Amino acid sequence: MGIFSVVLLVAIVALVGYVITMFNRLVRLKHNVKAAWSNIDVLLKQRHDELPKLVTTCREYMKYEQETLEKVTLARSQVSNARQSGDMAELGVAESLMSNTLGRLFALTENYPELKSNESFMRLQTRISSLENAIADRREYYNDSVNINNIVVEEFPTNIVASKFNFTQAQLFEVNEEDLKDVDIEHLFAA
Repeated sequence: MGIFSVVLLVAIVALVGYVITMFNRLVRLKHNVKAAWSNIDVLLKQRHDELPKLVTTCREYMKYEQETLEKVTLARSQVSNARQSGDMAELGVAESLMSNTLGRLFALTENYPELKSNESFMRLQTRISSLENAIADRREYYNDSVNINNIVVEEFPTNIVASKFNFTQAQLFEVNEEDLKDVDIEHLFAA
């Protein structure tokens, strides 16, 4: 075996080794992109599960507020009407209703103070805010992974290996115009 044959054999082995290295790098990058997207997907699912809890908590809290305040307002109106009409029987009933309604309001305030009512809301709000931050971080990581993948897929000579083994560019996570609009919270509470 001559020197030329040895050099040729070493060159072929080096080329095969280089192709294997490029292939393995492309595989690693492809799986990094998939893993980055899976991380976003998990967080989106968690947020999806948490948002109805937040809306329900707000609805219940607002229902409690509105229902109790409506009863107090109704009782107050009945007291005022009874007082203006001079009907003592009606005034007695209205005052009794007002006392009961206020008593219920004060009892509920003692049992479920605003801080406790808001604590659940605050916990959910904090949870969803942390999920939003985590999603933003994961989106950034995903786009970084995609960018690295796309650069390597395009670089020469890796692009030759990428095209031979069907490695393609991944898509960046881009925010569309619809996602930039304000969320219609009013619609969520109306449901």
